[in-house]
Amino acid sequence: MSAEKTSPKPEAGPARPGRRTPLIVAAVAIVAALGITAAVGLGNDDKPSGSGAGSVAVVSGGDDSTKAATVLDRPFTKPGLVLTDTKGQKYDLRERTKGKPTLIYFGYTHCPDVCPLTMSNIAIAKKQLPKADQDKLQVVFVTTDPERDTSAELAKWLPAAGDPSFTGLTGEFSTIQAGARQIGIGIDPPKKEKDGTVVSMHGAQVIAFSPTTDQGYVLYGEDATVDDYAKDLPKLIKGENP
Repeated sequence: MSAEKTSPKPEAGPARPGRRTPLIVAAVAIVAALGITAAVGLGNDDKPSGSGAGSVAVVSGGDDSTKAATVLDRPFTKPGLVLTDTKGQKYDLRERTKGKPTLIYFGYTHCPDVCPLTMSNIAIAKKQLPKADQDKLQVVFVTTDPERDTSAELAKWLPAAGDPSFTGLTGEFSTIQAGARQIGIGIDPPKKEKDGTVVSMHGAQVIAFSPTTDQGYVLYGEDATVDDYAKDLPKLIKGENP
């Protein structure tokens, strides 16, 4: 989970303190080197959450710790989120992305580094795909700071940080938090401190959903690069393991 401090203006925000993003897996300790919240997310009640009550996502892929992708042996069900897109229209996540390769990320527009970097990396990698595959890929950015991230704000930020084709979603925080927990991502409400800075805690992983099963079966941490995504996207488009 990323611990980030930002000021009301992103460019004036102080440096972000170190993150703690633990990975919990069954008997695969070496995967912890990925430094991501893969198996569970901790919410306000500090209780692990995954694809179901008490479930833990187990990863496969042997002992190759050099791979950016973590393949889940127990995939996540796509969250049943119904939110508002950048045009102010209702957006049913399951309905709109059904049968399509989809990358989902939870973040916020005032994020000083990891959120825009993640969107940029995916956007650059996407442009390396054939046009037909670019059109198939769905990238969904769900805000963790809906009070500030309105539809208009997301519409302005996403094309600059990532790509105009990316979908930005906002809504009630409680709804967003519940949806994030369904795929093992913990997020906490942004907190404003006395000096005016805002502290935001959110998981920094990207979940890839298969076009054949509509399940989240591959996970990327915040350290995934453009090259990592460029190498894996052709397989993710087909629903294959990277």
